Amino acid sequence: MSSTAPAQALRQISPATQKFLETPQGLRIGSGSDREADQGETFQSIDPTTESVLGTIASGSGKDVDAAVTAASAALNSAGWGSASAATRAKYLFDLAEAVEDHVDQLAELETLDMGKPISQSRDDVLAVATVFRYYGGWPTKLEGSINPVRQPYLGLTQLEPLGVCGAITPWNFPLVMASHKIGPALAAGNAIVVKPAEVSSYSTLYLADLARAVGLPPGVLNIVTGPGRSVGQALVDHPDVAKISFTGSTPVGRGIMEAGSRHMKKVSVELGGKTANIVFPDADIEAAVKGSADAMWENAGQVCVAPTRMFVHEDVYDEVVTLIGQKTAALRIGDPLDPATDIGPVVSDRQYSSVKEYIEAARQEGARLTTGGGTPERAGYFVEPTIFADVTNDMRIAREEVFGPVLSILPFRSEEDAVRMANDSAYDLSAAVWTRDVSRALRLSRRIHAGTVWVNTSGRLDPAQSFGGYSKSGNSRELGRESVMSYTRSKAVMIDLSV
Repeated sequence: MSSTAPAQALRQISPATQKFLETPQGLRIGSGSDREADQGETFQSIDPTTESVLGTIASGSGKDVDAAVTAASAALNSAGWGSASAATRAKYLFDLAEAVEDHVDQLAELETLDMGKPISQSRDDVLAVATVFRYYGGWPTKLEGSINPVRQPYLGLTQLEPLGVCGAITPWNFPLVMASHKIGPALAAGNAIVVKPAEVSSYSTLYLADLARAVGLPPGVLNIVTGPGRSVGQALVDHPDVAKISFTGSTPVGRGIMEAGSRHMKKVSVELGGKTANIVFPDADIEAAVKGSADAMWENAGQVCVAPTRMFVHEDVYDEVVTLIGQKTAALRIGDPLDPATDIGPVVSDRQYSSVKEYIEAARQEGARLTTGGGTPERAGYFVEPTIFADVTNDMRIAREEVFGPVLSILPFRSEEDAVRMANDSAYDLSAAVWTRDVSRALRLSRRIHAGTVWVNTSGRLDPAQSFGGYSKSGNSRELGRESVMSYTRSKAVMIDLSV
């Protein structure tokens, strides 16, 4: 694999992006201009490619969360949103989708600079966000109630209502995508929302709020409060006027949010960690399996909850697959993520960099066989070579824990029963992938594998119309699709006596 240092020419960005970064960014609450945090505190965003400061962002507090919830509550009682027709809500989402597409360059540059994702991947993410908003723009006019067959002389109706003010806490690895997965269904159902983005990658979500304002979304419908989880996130979870919390992130934090939410009797949806089992059978198209697995594994430097980090390969094709995926990985280009030719950028932060290196060393100590990578390029930035360990066993840390970095484990198996047993030997039940030409086998495994999502002859593919989520320590909810928008509604029964 090759590594290139950032060249000044490649780090040129659009004037709009440059101006945005040079301007200290405030909170997006209610109507007025961007506001400082209540206590005037700020934090710096660091470019993981150069380890330099990108800019300054307001660091909110509990008082700022309260102000955002108050603004959201006011929006729900306003004529512009609370009394808006379904068609009006749909138009706002369609307009927001168009605005996102019109600003794809700025949004992609912000994500790439903020968290190190290659610009080509950031652009794909931004376009996916537009697709999500467009999909949910179709939902407001489809949220229908029902007439129920109750006994005479009564008329029984069921109505769907918005929950009210919703809170969203989004992760750093897909800032804009994850925000759209929560904002889209929440607004489609008629709610107002307060979003707390991850500190290390807040810029694109703030820019999205500016686009929402530009398309005329009523004040208070979408609010952004930046800052640390211990103050902003906790205040959002604990706020008595927040009806629902949607969180995407680590399992330990998600568990704490569920416990706090239960004390306040609010709905809590969590999408948590994963350790995807990626099973390759000998009858599979091996080249397609290797390419699909590698593409999914090295996306965003492996910082993806559905990255196929546990690759189970049948012993008949084990050596072939280990060789092929090693060759493909060695050909990847590590470099400045603003360079369109870059395949892998840095991990998001110094903390993540240290964590990934520690997992690599643990794998060496536990006896896994290093076949590819394992080093860190001699350059500025939080770069880790894409790393492959073969002959891994299911009791090793890299096979059991979520590394969240460019580290792939390859494990051999002998039979279908063996593969299922090993795949299910995990604390995480988020996703799995199966590579085979045998349709019956694919269906059998899709039923037997403990995972909320099972891909067959592909890996990591999402679509707004298809729900996504896991079980047990991987979460309790579904994002995308009908299930997601329904989770932002509540049902009300109405019984009318027609004899009166």
